[in-house]
Amino acid sequence: MRTCHDLRWCKNCHADRLGFAVIDERTGRAIGTSSFHDILPACQRLEIGYTWYAQSYWRTHVNTTCKFLLLRLAFETLGFRTVGFRASPANIRSQRAIERLGAKKDGVIRGHRVYQDGTIADTVMYSITADEWQDVKRRLLDRLNKSCEFADLSSSEKHCG
Repeated sequence: MRTCHDLRWCKNCHADRLGFAVIDERTGRAIGTSSFHDILPACQRLEIGYTWYAQSYWRTHVNTTCKFLLLRLAFETLGFRTVGFRASPANIRSQRAIERLGAKKDGVIRGHRVYQDGTIADTVMYSITADEWQDVKRRLLDRLNKSCEFADLSSSEKHCG
């Protein structure tokens, strides 16, 4: 995933969502997307979500790589203090993926959203704070460096995939 390094405007923007394409650099093909959303500059908080990947990339390094880059952008470049994630209570796969990133479960917001069919549903909330970021970063880099032949995200943008 490539990110623009001049997103400082995001700290002061009024956009509710900023999407990123996920490109497989080996093929040049789009394989998914992820977004910053619910951006609250006054609270120094945003969320990462609206994520999807082609199924052939599930349970690979792709999600960890993309989330690492987005977290680093949010904390180190944009200076946000909290990054949140959300999942459906029924979507255990997404909850486990969020937990593997190092996010802590904040709790469940009951009656938080309405599906297209009118069903009202709960949302499981997670977050990582700026104070936790260095430990989370170290664990993510260790995981990525073990899973990829040439991954070294600590010193460059070059990564597997």
